[in-house]
Amino acid sequence: MSTASALKKLAERFPASDRMPLVFLGHGSPMNAIEDSAYSRAWTKLGQSLPRPNAILVVSAHWMTRGTTLVDVSAMPKTIHDFYGFPNALYAQQYPAKGDPKLAREVVSLLASHHAEEDHSWGLDHGAWTVLKFLYPEADVPVFQVSVDMGRGLDHQLEVGQALSVLRDRGVLILGSGNVVHNLSALSFNGKPQDFAIEFDALFADRLEDRDFATLANPKKLGNLLRIAHPSPDHYLPALTIAGAADARDDLTFMTDAIDLGSVSMRSFVFHA
Repeated sequence: MSTASALKKLAERFPASDRMPLVFLGHGSPMNAIEDSAYSRAWTKLGQSLPRPNAILVVSAHWMTRGTTLVDVSAMPKTIHDFYGFPNALYAQQYPAKGDPKLAREVVSLLASHHAEEDHSWGLDHGAWTVLKFLYPEADVPVFQVSVDMGRGLDHQLEVGQALSVLRDRGVLILGSGNVVHNLSALSFNGKPQDFAIEFDALFADRLEDRDFATLANPKKLGNLLRIAHPSPDHYLPALTIAGAADARDDLTFMTDAIDLGSVSMRSFVFHA
């Protein structure tokens, strides 16, 4: 199916709606899913303020592919416990939301030029369900994930976001989940933020406010600071997806901008009309 055909099918399936916001959440430790923290409280409050979507598309740092963008088309996405060494209470968590296979297949068509393919085996990883359980605790909104392609440059993820942006006018909430700074080898358990984490987090926020997305997707301009903040870019790419889906009509709101464990930025942000 061509991109034009996919857009036509979306318009037929979902009537035009008020423009949905774009959300990026710094998800941090999986323990946030079962602890009463400033982050979980902020996510609950955000969920209470968001419009009810027809569906939720999640781009999580924890679904990495190479050379393709996969779209989960399963009818009942499984809850994936993709972590080790945590309390049993965390492994008992389930998020039993339905998928949206029809919409997901239309997204495959939207992303045809980004080597998109259907996937039947993924589900909802902890980048998705640990925050969704606070945003929509009843798990009563269809949800599916789209992977991040680790085989392409940062600007590729901006392009993916731009391609997905048409969903906003059809009642689809696009949710990115990762961390603006994510260097687990530099964790500091004394709580003091590392200098590089403060610097990159501030740079990111400044460039995002100025809508200078090109700099945020340019490794040469970000230099060594990017490499220290993100030894692997997996947690950074979902933030670029959300930036790519934004436009000049959007206002920007920041939330939960703390540095956790010294080297993990919990900064979250929302673009809204």
